Amino acid sequence: MANKGMQLLGFALSVLGLIGLIVGTILPQWKMSAYVGDNIITAIAMYQGLWMSCASQSTGQIQCKVYDSILQLDGALQATRALMIVAILFTVAGLGVASMGMKCTNCGGDDRVKKSRIAMTGGIILIVAALCSIVACGWFTSQIVRDFYNPFTPVNTKYEFGAAIFIAWAGAFLDIMGGGMLAASCPKGKPSPKYPKSSRPPSSSKEYV
Repeated sequence: MANKGMQLLGFALSVLGLIGLIVGTILPQWKMSAYVGDNIITAIAMYQGLWMSCASQSTGQIQCKVYDSILQLDGALQATRALMIVAILFTVAGLGVASMGMKCTNCGGDDRVKKSRIAMTGGIILIVAALCSIVACGWFTSQIVRDFYNPFTPVNTKYEFGAAIFIAWAGAFLDIMGGGMLAASCPKGKPSPKYPKSSRPPSSSKEYV
């Protein structure tokens, strides 16, 4: 029963992680303009994401523009976009595999060892997906920090962390926690039957009355 509850909790955390990865990938607030320097008060806030850049005015109007060409983007942005897409696809695949091996489902047959192995495989796929998203977020984060502390970067073009990158981080950690719980469903082999040992050696002759 405890193993079944762990599988359900791991699956639920992985679903929440998938939602976090999708929301974080879609939102354009991966990095936002940093209010540094003498001109702290500004009427326009700039946001940049994986797919578009947006400008938010003090009146509340937001204008977004999708990136025109993929080849014009820097390597960090392209790698982050690719890794996040791979992480989402792997998470969907891992959830599908894990759902067939969970004890509360009828898929995968009645063999408990086989179902446990399927659930463990799904958990491993989820962990790989989480690692892809962690690498993507870490790469993008390091790029923001490096540009922020670069003395040659103009003050009006410095950015800091946006809300979307924190959502993506949360989704990655939920994904790795859920995958770890599902991967902990280690299959246990069927115990071999143990027969009681007889202390008396078998008799080779028959007793006659």
